Amino acid sequence: MGNAGVSIALFTRDLRVHDNPVLSAAAAAARVVPLFVLDEAIIGSDHPCPNRAAFLAESLADLDAGLRELGGRLVVRRGSVVAEVSRVAEEVGADEVHVAADVSGYAQRRLQALHRALSAEGRDLVVHEAVITAVPAGEVTPQGKDHFAVFTPYYRRWSTAPKRRPLGPPSRLAMPRLSAGRIPSAAQLCAGETSPDRPVGGEGTARRLFDEWTRSVRDYADDHDDLAADNTSRLSPYLHFGCLSPVELVDRVGTGDPGAEAFVRQVAWRDFHHQVLAARPAASQHDYRSRGDRWRHDERALEAWKQGRTGYPIIDAGMRQLAREGWMHNRARLIAGSFLTKTLYIDWRWGARHFLDLLVDGDIANNQMNWQWVAGTGTDTRPNRVLNPLAQAKRYDPNGDYVRRYVPELRGIDGGAVHQPWRLDPDIRRRLDYPEPIVDLDEGAERFRTARRA
Repeated sequence: MGNAGVSIALFTRDLRVHDNPVLSAAAAAARVVPLFVLDEAIIGSDHPCPNRAAFLAESLADLDAGLRELGGRLVVRRGSVVAEVSRVAEEVGADEVHVAADVSGYAQRRLQALHRALSAEGRDLVVHEAVITAVPAGEVTPQGKDHFAVFTPYYRRWSTAPKRRPLGPPSRLAMPRLSAGRIPSAAQLCAGETSPDRPVGGEGTARRLFDEWTRSVRDYADDHDDLAADNTSRLSPYLHFGCLSPVELVDRVGTGDPGAEAFVRQVAWRDFHHQVLAARPAASQHDYRSRGDRWRHDERALEAWKQGRTGYPIIDAGMRQLAREGWMHNRARLIAGSFLTKTLYIDWRWGARHFLDLLVDGDIANNQMNWQWVAGTGTDTRPNRVLNPLAQAKRYDPNGDYVRRYVPELRGIDGGAVHQPWRLDPDIRRRLDYPEPIVDLDEGAERFRTARRA
Protein backbone atom coordinates (compact mmCIF):
# COMPACT_ATOMS: atom_id res chain seq x y z
CA MET A 1 0.00 0.00 0.00
CA GLY A 2 2.95 2.33 -0.36
CA ASN A 3 3.77 3.12 3.27
CA ALA A 4 3.85 -0.10 5.25
CA GLY A 5 3.96 -0.04 9.00
CA VAL A 6 1.15 2.50 9.60
CA SER A 7 -2.04 1.44 11.37
CA ILE A 8 -5.13 3.30 12.50
CA ALA A 9 -6.61 2.77 15.96
CA LEU A 10 -10.24 3.74 15.48
CA PHE A 11 -11.75 4.65 18.85
CA THR A 12 -15.49 4.18 19.28
CA ARG A 13 -16.71 3.26 22.78
CA ASP A 14 -13.22 2.53 24.12
CA LEU A 15 -11.93 5.98 25.08
CA ARG A 16 -8.92 4.88 27.14
CA VAL A 17 -5.24 4.05 26.89
CA HIS A 18 -5.22 1.35 29.62
CA ASP A 19 -6.31 -2.14 28.58
CA ASN A 20 -7.24 -1.14 25.06
CA PRO A 21 -6.51 -3.99 22.60
CA VAL A 22 -7.36 -1.71 19.68
CA LEU A 23 -4.68 0.83 20.58
CA SER A 24 -2.13 -1.76 21.70
CA ALA A 25 -2.41 -3.80 18.49
CA ALA A 26 -2.29 -0.76 16.23
CA ALA A 27 0.68 0.66 18.13
CA ALA A 28 2.61 -2.56 17.49
CA ALA A 29 3.16 -1.21 13.97
CA ALA A 30 5.92 1.31 13.35
CA ARG A 31 3.47 4.21 13.47
CA VAL A 32 -0.13 4.61 14.60
CA VAL A 33 -2.94 7.10 14.04
CA PRO A 34 -5.27 7.27 17.09
CA LEU A 35 -8.51 8.36 15.37
CA PHE A 36 -11.96 9.33 16.57
CA VAL A 37 -14.68 10.24 14.08
CA LEU A 38 -17.57 12.40 15.23
CA ASP A 39 -20.24 10.35 13.52
CA GLU A 40 -22.72 12.67 11.83
CA ALA A 41 -25.30 9.87 11.74
CA ILE A 42 -25.34 10.02 15.56
CA ILE A 43 -24.53 13.68 16.26
CA GLY A 44 -26.96 14.86 13.60
CA SER A 45 -29.78 12.56 14.72
CA ASP A 46 -33.10 13.73 16.16
CA HIS A 47 -32.15 12.27 19.53
CA PRO A 48 -29.70 14.72 21.10
CA CYS A 49 -28.44 14.31 24.64
CA PRO A 50 -26.55 17.25 26.18
CA ASN A 51 -25.45 15.11 29.14
CA ARG A 52 -23.73 12.50 26.99
CA ALA A 53 -22.33 15.15 24.66
CA ALA A 54 -20.64 16.95 27.54
CA PHE A 55 -19.34 13.67 28.94
CA LEU A 56 -18.02 12.66 25.51
CA ALA A 57 -16.23 15.99 25.01
CA GLU A 58 -14.53 15.64 28.39
CA SER A 59 -13.61 12.03 27.66
CA LEU A 60 -12.06 12.92 24.30
CA ALA A 61 -10.02 15.72 25.89
CA ASP A 62 -8.82 13.30 28.58
CA LEU A 63 -7.98 10.66 25.97
CA ASP A 64 -5.97 13.22 24.01
CA ALA A 65 -4.04 14.09 27.17
CA GLY A 66 -3.33 10.41 27.84
CA LEU A 67 -2.12 9.87 24.27
CA ARG A 68 0.14 12.93 24.49
CA GLU A 69 1.84 11.44 27.55
CA LEU A 70 2.72 8.48 25.32
CA GLY A 71 4.07 10.67 22.54
CA GLY A 72 0.95 10.77 20.36
CA ARG A 73 -2.28 12.70 20.20
CA LEU A 74 -5.90 12.14 19.22
CA VAL A 75 -6.81 12.80 15.60
CA VAL A 76 -10.41 14.00 15.28
CA ARG A 77 -12.53 14.06 12.15
CA ARG A 78 -16.22 14.72 11.63
CA GLY A 79 -18.59 13.18 9.08
CA SER A 80 -19.29 9.65 7.88
CA VAL A 81 -17.14 7.16 9.80
CA VAL A 82 -16.50 5.07 6.69
CA ALA A 83 -15.58 8.06 4.52
CA GLU A 84 -13.35 9.70 7.14
CA VAL A 85 -11.49 6.49 8.00
CA SER A 86 -10.86 5.83 4.31
CA ARG A 87 -9.67 9.41 3.83
CA VAL A 88 -7.20 9.24 6.72
CA ALA A 89 -6.00 5.79 5.66
CA GLU A 90 -5.29 7.10 2.18
CA GLU A 91 -3.51 10.18 3.55
CA VAL A 92 -1.08 8.23 5.74
CA GLY A 93 -0.89 5.04 3.67
CA ALA A 94 -2.25 2.83 6.44
CA ASP A 95 -2.41 -0.90 5.84
CA GLU A 96 -4.64 -1.78 8.78
CA VAL A 97 -7.52 -0.29 10.75
CA HIS A 98 -8.13 -1.66 14.24
CA VAL A 99 -11.55 -1.27 15.88
CA ALA A 100 -13.61 -2.77 18.72
CA ALA A 101 -16.63 -4.97 18.05
CA ASP A 102 -20.01 -3.57 19.14
CA VAL A 103 -23.53 -4.95 19.31
CA SER A 104 -26.22 -2.47 18.22
CA GLY A 105 -27.76 -2.83 14.79
CA TYR A 106 -26.27 0.50 13.73
CA ALA A 107 -22.79 -0.45 14.98
CA GLN A 108 -22.95 -3.79 13.16
CA ARG A 109 -24.01 -2.12 9.89
CA ARG A 110 -21.27 0.51 10.26
CA LEU A 111 -18.66 -2.20 10.78
CA GLN A 112 -19.84 -4.09 7.70
CA ALA A 113 -19.69 -0.92 5.59
CA LEU A 114 -16.21 -0.15 6.88
CA HIS A 115 -15.05 -3.66 6.02
CA ARG A 116 -16.39 -3.35 2.46
CA ALA A 117 -14.79 0.03 1.89
CA LEU A 118 -11.38 -0.93 3.25
CA SER A 119 -11.36 -4.27 1.43
CA ALA A 120 -12.00 -2.44 -1.84
CA GLU A 121 -8.95 -0.29 -1.10
CA GLY A 122 -6.77 -3.28 -0.25
CA ARG A 123 -6.63 -2.53 3.47
CA ASP A 124 -7.35 -4.83 6.40
CA LEU A 125 -9.95 -4.25 9.08
CA VAL A 126 -8.99 -5.93 12.35
CA VAL A 127 -11.93 -6.28 14.76
CA HIS A 128 -11.12 -6.81 18.44
CA GLU A 129 -13.47 -8.60 20.82
CA ALA A 130 -13.68 -8.22 24.63
CA VAL A 131 -13.09 -4.48 24.50
CA ILE A 132 -16.58 -3.15 25.27
CA THR A 133 -17.67 -6.22 27.26
CA ALA A 134 -15.81 -8.61 29.56
CA VAL A 135 -16.87 -11.64 27.50
CA PRO A 136 -17.52 -11.09 23.78
CA ALA A 137 -21.12 -11.23 22.63
CA GLY A 138 -21.74 -14.59 20.99
CA GLU A 139 -18.86 -16.38 22.69
CA VAL A 140 -21.07 -17.96 25.34
CA THR A 141 -24.12 -19.63 23.77
CA PRO A 142 -26.47 -22.52 24.57
CA GLN A 143 -26.31 -25.56 22.33
CA GLY A 144 -28.07 -24.94 19.03
CA LYS A 145 -28.86 -21.28 19.72
CA ASP A 146 -27.16 -17.96 19.07
CA HIS A 147 -27.70 -16.40 22.51
CA PHE A 148 -28.95 -17.01 26.04
CA ALA A 149 -32.46 -15.72 26.74
CA VAL A 150 -32.28 -16.34 30.52
CA PHE A 151 -29.64 -14.75 32.72
CA THR A 152 -28.91 -17.48 35.30
CA PRO A 153 -27.65 -20.17 32.88
CA TYR A 154 -25.80 -17.44 30.98
CA TYR A 155 -24.09 -16.33 34.18
CA ARG A 156 -22.97 -19.86 35.01
CA ARG A 157 -21.26 -20.15 31.62
CA TRP A 158 -20.01 -16.56 31.71
CA SER A 159 -18.34 -17.15 35.10
CA THR A 160 -16.21 -19.99 33.77
CA ALA A 161 -15.54 -18.53 30.33
CA PRO A 162 -11.87 -17.66 29.70
CA LYS A 163 -11.20 -13.94 29.97
CA ARG A 164 -8.18 -12.19 28.56
CA ARG A 165 -5.65 -10.56 30.84
CA PRO A 166 -5.75 -6.74 31.05
CA LEU A 167 -3.17 -4.85 29.02
CA GLY A 168 -1.07 -1.93 30.14
CA PRO A 169 -0.93 1.21 27.99
CA PRO A 170 1.57 1.22 25.10
CA SER A 171 5.02 2.29 26.24
CA ARG A 172 5.38 4.82 23.42
CA LEU A 173 3.45 5.99 20.36
CA ALA A 174 4.93 7.16 17.07
CA MET A 175 2.66 8.96 14.61
CA PRO A 176 2.92 9.91 10.95
CA ARG A 177 2.55 13.57 10.05
CA LEU A 178 -1.05 14.73 9.61
CA SER A 179 -3.43 17.38 10.89
CA ALA A 180 -4.94 16.33 14.20
CA GLY A 181 -8.08 18.45 14.10
CA ARG A 182 -9.74 19.91 17.17
CA ILE A 183 -11.19 18.24 20.24
CA PRO A 184 -14.85 19.34 20.21
CA SER A 185 -16.58 21.23 22.97
CA ALA A 186 -19.87 19.98 24.36
CA ALA A 187 -21.73 22.83 22.63
CA GLN A 188 -20.28 21.77 19.26
CA LEU A 189 -21.74 18.31 19.76
CA CYS A 190 -25.17 19.13 21.14
CA ALA A 191 -26.99 22.29 22.19
CA GLY A 192 -28.93 22.37 25.44
CA GLU A 193 -28.51 22.46 29.19
CA THR A 194 -26.90 19.57 31.02
CA SER A 195 -27.99 18.13 34.34
CA PRO A 196 -26.39 20.26 37.08
CA ASP A 197 -24.82 17.35 38.99
CA ARG A 198 -23.89 15.05 36.11
CA PRO A 199 -20.62 13.04 36.32
CA VAL A 200 -17.43 14.32 34.70
CA GLY A 201 -16.08 12.29 31.80
CA GLY A 202 -12.64 10.87 31.14
CA GLU A 203 -10.38 7.91 31.86
CA GLY A 204 -8.56 9.81 34.61
CA THR A 205 -11.78 10.37 36.56
CA ALA A 206 -12.88 6.78 35.89
CA ARG A 207 -9.69 5.30 37.28
CA ARG A 208 -9.82 7.46 40.40
CA LEU A 209 -13.41 6.41 41.04
CA PHE A 210 -12.51 2.79 40.39
CA ASP A 211 -9.63 2.90 42.87
CA GLU A 212 -11.95 4.36 45.51
CA TRP A 213 -14.68 1.83 44.72
CA THR A 214 -12.44 -1.20 45.19
CA ARG A 215 -12.08 -0.18 48.86
CA SER A 216 -15.85 -0.35 49.47
CA VAL A 217 -16.91 -3.20 47.21
CA ARG A 218 -16.91 -5.64 50.15
CA ASP A 219 -20.19 -4.05 51.36
CA TYR A 220 -21.87 -4.21 47.95
CA ALA A 221 -23.77 -7.46 48.49
CA ASP A 222 -25.42 -6.10 51.63
CA ASP A 223 -26.46 -2.62 50.60
CA HIS A 224 -26.31 -2.11 46.83
CA ASP A 225 -30.13 -1.88 46.80
CA ASP A 226 -30.22 0.57 49.72
CA LEU A 227 -31.39 3.74 47.98
CA ALA A 228 -30.26 6.17 50.67
CA ALA A 229 -26.85 4.54 51.24
CA ASP A 230 -26.10 4.71 47.50
CA ASN A 231 -23.28 2.20 47.79
CA THR A 232 -23.12 1.70 44.04
CA SER A 233 -19.98 2.18 41.97
CA ARG A 234 -21.47 4.85 39.65
CA LEU A 235 -19.07 3.51 37.04
CA SER A 236 -21.74 2.83 34.39
CA PRO A 237 -21.13 6.06 32.41
CA TYR A 238 -17.42 5.23 32.22
CA LEU A 239 -18.15 1.69 31.07
CA HIS A 240 -20.55 3.01 28.44
CA PHE A 241 -17.95 5.31 26.89
CA GLY A 242 -15.12 2.85 27.46
CA CYS A 243 -13.18 5.13 29.80
CA LEU A 244 -12.88 2.02 31.94
CA SER A 245 -12.33 -1.54 30.78
CA PRO A 246 -14.85 -4.16 31.96
CA VAL A 247 -12.11 -6.78 31.59
CA GLU A 248 -9.84 -4.88 33.97
CA LEU A 249 -12.74 -4.20 36.32
CA VAL A 250 -13.58 -7.91 36.66
CA ASP A 251 -9.91 -8.83 36.97
CA ARG A 252 -9.20 -6.33 39.75
CA VAL A 253 -12.41 -6.80 41.75
CA GLY A 254 -12.19 -10.59 41.61
CA THR A 255 -14.62 -12.88 43.38
CA GLY A 256 -12.97 -13.31 46.75
CA ASP A 257 -15.93 -12.21 48.87
CA PRO A 258 -19.72 -11.83 48.56
CA GLY A 259 -19.49 -8.12 47.75
CA ALA A 260 -17.07 -8.66 44.89
CA GLU A 261 -19.11 -11.57 43.55
CA ALA A 262 -22.32 -9.51 43.65
CA PHE A 263 -20.64 -6.67 41.80
CA VAL A 264 -19.12 -8.92 39.14
CA ARG A 265 -22.58 -10.42 38.66
CA GLN A 266 -23.81 -6.95 37.65
CA VAL A 267 -21.03 -6.75 35.06
CA ALA A 268 -22.28 -10.09 33.76
CA TRP A 269 -25.81 -8.63 33.48
CA ARG A 270 -24.33 -5.90 31.28
CA ASP A 271 -22.67 -8.52 29.06
CA PHE A 272 -25.91 -10.53 29.02
CA HIS A 273 -27.87 -7.62 27.57
CA HIS A 274 -25.16 -6.99 25.01
CA GLN A 275 -25.28 -10.59 23.77
CA VAL A 276 -29.08 -10.43 23.52
CA LEU A 277 -28.96 -7.26 21.42
CA ALA A 278 -26.10 -8.56 19.28
CA ALA A 279 -28.27 -11.54 18.34
CA ARG A 280 -31.53 -9.57 18.12
CA PRO A 281 -30.70 -5.97 17.05
CA ALA A 282 -34.38 -5.23 16.40
CA ALA A 283 -35.03 -5.52 20.16
CA SER A 284 -33.78 -1.96 20.53
CA GLN A 285 -37.21 -0.85 19.29
CA HIS A 286 -39.41 -3.94 19.07
CA ASP A 287 -40.63 -6.34 21.74
CA TYR A 288 -38.20 -9.18 22.30
CA ARG A 289 -41.22 -11.26 23.32
CA SER A 290 -44.51 -9.69 22.32
CA ARG A 291 -47.29 -9.89 24.91
CA GLY A 292 -49.91 -8.40 22.60
CA ASP A 293 -50.00 -5.19 24.63
CA ARG A 294 -52.32 -2.39 23.61
CA TRP A 295 -50.55 0.34 25.51
CA ARG A 296 -52.48 3.35 26.81
CA HIS A 297 -51.80 6.83 25.48
CA ASP A 298 -51.95 9.20 28.44
CA GLU A 299 -49.90 12.33 27.83
CA ARG A 300 -50.69 13.87 31.23
CA ALA A 301 -49.63 10.77 33.14
CA LEU A 302 -46.47 10.38 31.06
CA GLU A 303 -45.52 14.02 31.66
CA ALA A 304 -46.18 13.71 35.40
CA TRP A 305 -43.90 10.68 35.47
CA LYS A 306 -41.15 12.52 33.57
CA GLN A 307 -41.36 15.55 35.87
CA GLY A 308 -41.40 13.52 39.09
CA ARG A 309 -44.94 14.64 39.97
CA THR A 310 -46.81 11.32 40.19
CA GLY A 311 -47.74 11.68 43.87
CA TYR A 312 -45.69 8.62 44.76
CA PRO A 313 -42.53 9.96 46.43
CA ILE A 314 -40.26 7.00 45.68
CA ILE A 315 -41.08 7.31 41.97
CA ASP A 316 -40.67 11.06 41.97
CA ALA A 317 -37.36 10.93 43.83
CA GLY A 318 -35.93 8.63 41.17
CA MET A 319 -37.13 10.76 38.29
CA ARG A 320 -35.76 13.91 39.89
CA GLN A 321 -32.43 12.24 40.54
CA LEU A 322 -32.32 11.45 36.82
CA ALA A 323 -32.96 15.09 35.91
CA ARG A 324 -30.45 16.42 38.44
CA GLU A 325 -27.60 13.96 37.90
CA GLY A 326 -28.09 12.33 34.50
CA TRP A 327 -28.01 9.08 36.45
CA MET A 328 -30.40 7.06 38.59
CA HIS A 329 -29.91 4.35 41.19
CA ASN A 330 -30.62 0.96 39.63
CA ARG A 331 -33.30 0.04 42.18
CA ALA A 332 -35.05 3.35 41.45
CA ARG A 333 -34.88 2.59 37.72
CA LEU A 334 -36.69 -0.70 38.28
CA ILE A 335 -39.39 0.91 40.44
CA ALA A 336 -39.94 3.82 38.05
CA GLY A 337 -39.98 1.51 35.03
CA SER A 338 -42.51 -0.86 36.56
CA PHE A 339 -44.74 2.05 37.52
CA LEU A 340 -44.78 3.46 33.98
CA THR A 341 -45.31 0.19 32.14
CA LYS A 342 -47.44 -1.81 34.56
CA THR A 343 -49.25 0.66 36.80
CA LEU A 344 -49.81 3.38 34.19
CA TYR A 345 -49.67 0.81 31.35
CA ILE A 346 -47.71 3.14 29.05
CA ASP A 347 -45.43 1.77 26.33
CA TRP A 348 -41.90 1.00 27.56
CA ARG A 349 -40.46 2.81 24.52
CA TRP A 350 -41.60 6.16 25.94
CA GLY A 351 -39.73 5.45 29.15
CA ALA A 352 -36.66 4.21 27.33
CA ARG A 353 -36.62 7.33 25.19
CA HIS A 354 -36.84 9.64 28.20
CA PHE A 355 -34.02 7.78 29.92
CA LEU A 356 -31.85 8.07 26.81
CA ASP A 357 -32.57 11.80 26.72
CA LEU A 358 -30.97 12.23 30.14
CA LEU A 359 -28.79 9.28 31.12
CA VAL A 360 -25.05 9.76 30.77
CA ASP A 361 -24.81 5.96 30.74
CA GLY A 362 -27.55 5.76 28.09
CA ASP A 363 -26.43 2.50 26.53
CA ILE A 364 -28.75 1.01 23.89
CA ALA A 365 -28.19 -2.58 25.04
CA ASN A 366 -28.58 -1.98 28.77
CA ASN A 367 -31.25 0.70 28.57
CA GLN A 368 -33.56 -0.96 26.07
CA MET A 369 -33.17 -4.50 27.38
CA ASN A 370 -33.64 -3.41 31.00
CA TRP A 371 -36.78 -1.54 29.99
CA GLN A 372 -38.05 -4.63 28.19
CA TRP A 373 -37.21 -6.73 31.25
CA VAL A 374 -39.24 -4.53 33.57
CA ALA A 375 -42.09 -4.21 31.05
CA GLY A 376 -42.32 -7.99 30.75
CA THR A 377 -41.61 -7.97 27.02
CA GLY A 378 -37.97 -8.99 27.41
CA THR A 379 -36.08 -11.73 29.20
CA ASP A 380 -37.81 -11.62 32.61
CA THR A 381 -39.01 -15.11 33.54
CA ARG A 382 -41.89 -13.49 35.48
CA PRO A 383 -43.16 -11.03 32.86
CA ASN A 384 -46.34 -10.07 34.74
CA ARG A 385 -44.76 -9.12 38.06
CA VAL A 386 -45.66 -5.61 39.27
CA LEU A 387 -43.34 -3.75 41.64
CA ASN A 388 -45.52 -1.99 44.21
CA PRO A 389 -43.79 1.37 44.86
CA LEU A 390 -44.96 1.52 48.50
CA ALA A 391 -43.64 -1.97 49.27
CA GLN A 392 -40.41 -1.15 47.44
CA ALA A 393 -40.05 2.11 49.37
CA LYS A 394 -40.60 0.37 52.69
CA ARG A 395 -37.92 -2.18 51.85
CA TYR A 396 -35.27 -0.04 50.16
CA ASP A 397 -35.83 3.42 51.69
CA PRO A 398 -37.48 2.64 55.04
CA ASN A 399 -36.60 5.96 56.69
CA GLY A 400 -37.37 8.07 53.62
CA ASP A 401 -33.87 9.55 53.36
CA TYR A 402 -33.63 8.96 49.60
CA VAL A 403 -36.97 10.67 49.03
CA ARG A 404 -36.06 13.68 51.15
CA ARG A 405 -32.77 14.02 49.26
CA TYR A 406 -34.52 14.54 45.92
CA VAL A 407 -38.04 15.77 46.78
CA PRO A 408 -37.39 18.93 48.82
CA GLU A 409 -41.06 19.74 49.43
CA LEU A 410 -41.25 16.60 51.61
CA ARG A 411 -38.14 17.19 53.71
CA GLY A 412 -40.14 18.27 56.74
CA ILE A 413 -41.88 14.89 57.05
CA ASP A 414 -40.25 12.47 59.46
CA GLY A 415 -39.44 8.82 58.90
CA GLY A 416 -41.27 6.48 56.57
CA ALA A 417 -44.40 8.64 56.62
CA VAL A 418 -42.79 10.56 53.75
CA HIS A 419 -43.78 7.74 51.38
CA GLN A 420 -47.54 8.31 51.83
CA PRO A 421 -48.02 12.08 52.19
CA TRP A 422 -51.72 11.80 51.27
CA ARG A 423 -52.28 10.21 54.68
CA LEU A 424 -50.95 13.25 56.55
CA ASP A 425 -53.14 15.71 58.41
CA PRO A 426 -55.14 17.80 55.87
CA ASP A 427 -53.60 21.05 57.17
CA ILE A 428 -50.10 19.70 56.57
CA ARG A 429 -51.03 18.43 53.13
CA ARG A 430 -52.34 21.84 52.09
CA ARG A 431 -48.98 23.39 52.91
CA LEU A 432 -47.11 20.92 50.73
CA ASP A 433 -46.53 21.76 47.09
CA TYR A 434 -46.90 18.10 46.23
CA PRO A 435 -49.53 16.37 44.06
CA GLU A 436 -52.07 13.72 44.96
CA PRO A 437 -51.39 10.26 43.45
CA ILE A 438 -52.22 10.21 39.74
CA VAL A 439 -53.40 6.60 39.88
CA ASP A 440 -54.64 4.11 42.45
CA LEU A 441 -52.07 1.34 42.68
CA ASP A 442 -54.56 -1.52 42.92
CA GLU A 443 -56.63 -0.20 40.02
CA GLY A 444 -53.52 0.27 37.88
CA ALA A 445 -52.21 -3.21 38.63
CA GLU A 446 -55.58 -4.80 37.87
CA ARG A 447 -55.85 -2.88 34.59
CA PHE A 448 -52.45 -4.23 33.59
CA ARG A 449 -53.26 -7.82 34.53
CA THR A 450 -56.58 -7.68 32.72
CA ALA A 451 -54.88 -6.34 29.58
CA ARG A 452 -52.22 -9.06 29.70
CA ARG A 453 -54.82 -11.81 30.15
CA ALA A 454 -56.68 -10.47 27.14
